[in-house]
Amino acid sequence: MDIEKIKNYISHCWRVLRITKRPDKIEYKTIVKASALGIAVIGLIGFLLQILNQMLFS
Repeated sequence: MDIEKIKNYISHCWRVLRITKRPDKIEYKTIVKASALGIAVIGLIGFLLQILNQMLFS
């Protein structure tokens, strides 16, 4: 029973790997830009919360 589950899992993983592809240059640049924007927004929110915390409680 457990061997069958492992075989099914490996088969499923192999199917996923067969249909995936590497991103092209434009897609890669878009992903990098979106990630950088997300990191910047989260950093800005954290910075603003830190400033607000210092103004209110110090």
